[in-house]
Amino acid sequence: MLPRAGPMAAGALLLLVALVADTTLGQLSNYQLTTCPGKTTCSQCIQTTNCRWCTMPNFTHPRCHGQIEKYCPEEYTVDPSNTFQLVQGRELTKPSRRVLEGQSERESYYSSSHYQSSSSSSSSSSFQQSSYESESAAGSIVQISPQRVSLKLRLNEAFRFNVNYAQAEDYPVDLYYLMDLSKSMEDDKTILSTLGADLASEMRKITSNFKLGFGSFVDKVLMPYVSTVPKKLEHPCDGCNAPYGYLHHMSLSSDSNLFTQEVQRANVSGNLDAPEGGFDAIMQAIVCREQIGWREKARRLLLFSTDAGFHYAGDGKLGGVITPNDGECHLDHNGRYTHSTTQDYPSISQINLKVKQNAINVIFAVTAEELSVYEQLSRLVEGSSAAKLSNDSSNIVSLVRDQYNKISSSVEMKDNRTDNVIDVKYYSRCRNTNGALQQTNRCEGLKVGDVVTFEAHITLLKCPTDPRDWQQVLQIYPVGINESLTVDIEMLCSCPCEHPSDPEYRERADECSNAGTYKCGICECDGTYHGQRCECSAMESLLEPGMVDACRMSNASEECSGRGQCVCGVCVCERRPNPDELIDGRYCECDNFSCDRPGGLLCSGPDHGRCVCGQCECREGWTGPACDCRASNETCMPPGGGELCSGHGTCECGTCRCTVTEDGRYTGRYCEKCPTCAGRCNEFKHCVQCQQYKTGPLAEANECATNCTLFVPIPVEKVTIDEERNDNKCTFFDEDDCRFEFSYNDSDQDKVVVTAQENRECPPKVFMLGIVLAVIAVVVLIGMAVLLLWKVLTSIHDRREFARFEKERMMAKWDTGENPIYKQATTTFKNPTYAGK
Repeated sequence: MLPRAGPMAAGALLLLVALVADTTLGQLSNYQLTTCPGKTTCSQCIQTTNCRWCTMPNFTHPRCHGQIEKYCPEEYTVDPSNTFQLVQGRELTKPSRRVLEGQSERESYYSSSHYQSSSSSSSSSSFQQSSYESESAAGSIVQISPQRVSLKLRLNEAFRFNVNYAQAEDYPVDLYYLMDLSKSMEDDKTILSTLGADLASEMRKITSNFKLGFGSFVDKVLMPYVSTVPKKLEHPCDGCNAPYGYLHHMSLSSDSNLFTQEVQRANVSGNLDAPEGGFDAIMQAIVCREQIGWREKARRLLLFSTDAGFHYAGDGKLGGVITPNDGECHLDHNGRYTHSTTQDYPSISQINLKVKQNAINVIFAVTAEELSVYEQLSRLVEGSSAAKLSNDSSNIVSLVRDQYNKISSSVEMKDNRTDNVIDVKYYSRCRNTNGALQQTNRCEGLKVGDVVTFEAHITLLKCPTDPRDWQQVLQIYPVGINESLTVDIEMLCSCPCEHPSDPEYRERADECSNAGTYKCGICECDGTYHGQRCECSAMESLLEPGMVDACRMSNASEECSGRGQCVCGVCVCERRPNPDELIDGRYCECDNFSCDRPGGLLCSGPDHGRCVCGQCECREGWTGPACDCRASNETCMPPGGGELCSGHGTCECGTCRCTVTEDGRYTGRYCEKCPTCAGRCNEFKHCVQCQQYKTGPLAEANECATNCTLFVPIPVEKVTIDEERNDNKCTFFDEDDCRFEFSYNDSDQDKVVVTAQENRECPPKVFMLGIVLAVIAVVVLIGMAVLLLWKVLTSIHDRREFARFEKERMMAKWDTGENPIYKQATTTFKNPTYAGK
């Protein structure tokens, strides 16, 4: 038993409880201040998440609050919520019993969409189920449901509803064959003329309601596309007719014999440059709906056949054509394109726009040499595909069949939103009805009778500045299908009490001193008056004492938080140079631009969150001070199941942070690798050697290409690792005693990222022959230097001796007469017998 507390202890306990209660209330008040940061108007309030506005007259509490229902009656509370209304919801066309019997152990169901709002309870509707057989009339076929709904969206509150799609049985198909009839396609035309019946027969196995049309193209009749020499204009090549831009030969028809005749009658022509004028032909074949005969309810296929490239917007300037393509139909009564020489080629974006508007699937059937180019083009044109055409077009029947099956067995949901006001995300289980919901707008492997449900999440990201843009129409459609769901969106960006139609809306009201408009329980003063009741004149009250105190949050705070001016006791917040950056709040204490900016993006970008009163308000699925962390721990769960981060770490911001033990640090994306476990250095060593340095046992090109397909190393000057990313560093010496390093990261199960040192660190090479030669050269040079030195010294010595001799000779003191050893240089001989005669 505890001893009874005395009076002083009881008093201390009460004081402690009071302090805790005061602290709790203070925290709650701060939380509400952060959530609903002193919004001064009803429209500003409802544009803030979880905030409500009170319109009750003489209300003394803050009118915008997160828990306003505690002290504001419900009839005065403005708290709009997302609402849904079904406008048109015809049920999907049900397949016939023949189709259902062919699908073993699969149940086709056609249920209504389920609608829910993530923010509040909203009206929901269900479609009544009914059973009826497939109807042959195309107008009665329904492949997407519902067809029209109405939504009222509040800012940043996602609304979810389902969109059902099912491929209808025996759905009509229109196939328009658009063929390049330049000289190189002559053999293709001959083959095609014999395959018309086979093509129609093959397509009628898929649908009984099939129509076939035919058109051809060459290029603009201008230099440098075709030769404009009069003779060449009539016969550009042997057996060729005059060139033309685009010619519509045959409207869509079920008569395959007529198709064969038209192909046979069509003549080939010729041009100069390699690219053709196919874009002109595609544009006309799409937009000339009446001439071509495109049906309203049919899957439309445009088969484009060529063996060359294409001209696009801007190429027309080469021929002097500078007028942009207008995207309109320009065919005369003979089916000839009349504006070929007056309008430029269409751009890729124009083609893509018209394809989307007319729900046409383009199939680019091209030869192997051009396939890669058209594959890239198909990525830019919605709902298009590229396939390999044989050199003589003999595989055209199988090509059309395969491409149609590929198109019809998949569905891709898209919408027509063009700005960042509305965000739409799609989730689906595709055919796996028991699987987890995944974010995707595409499902594949569908059959007739399969129902695919997409859950669309629509969120209003911001309110447009122009109230006329608060009403928008969103189209959600399956690519290539001329059906769509129309969503009429009304943005809840203002309160009903702010409109003149509200009974409590009064201009020049007595409550506002006849100087303002009374609405939503507050006064909106004109430009010359301020105050709660517009009782203060802006000019007369600037110097009135006591007014400044009403503009301070506390005695220690600055006037209007240092970011505004106090006018008649009311803070007028300063404006920023950027109109999107706002300062607001009763004391100018809030703004929408001072939040954290990871990667330079405010609150990690609009998809993650938004800045409210200096703090990031995260969207669904994100958390953290900067909304840069995923709210779910699913990314930290090993693929094969098990504990979070394999039990060796904690999940922070959607990433495993591995623990450090005495043996070292766990690594791997899910901390699945222990410190003492052998890494994959030896596994990657030989591939790094052959790919980066062309050395090692796999140095041969074939060996390297065959055995090293998992990765391609990224060369860097110096290998560094990031432990937070779970990088692993490897160091080896090769057969040349060269040192090299690389790091790898295999956190992603689908790929391995390897970073390798760009150049190996090899010891300097020793050349023995060079050393020997160098030594010999040094010895020879030294010897020659010694000899040269000896020669120089000897010469110097001789010169000195000679000079001394000359000197001594010059200093001799006797002459020839005194020299006892002097002898005359001449000798005289006399002949004794000479008598002088």
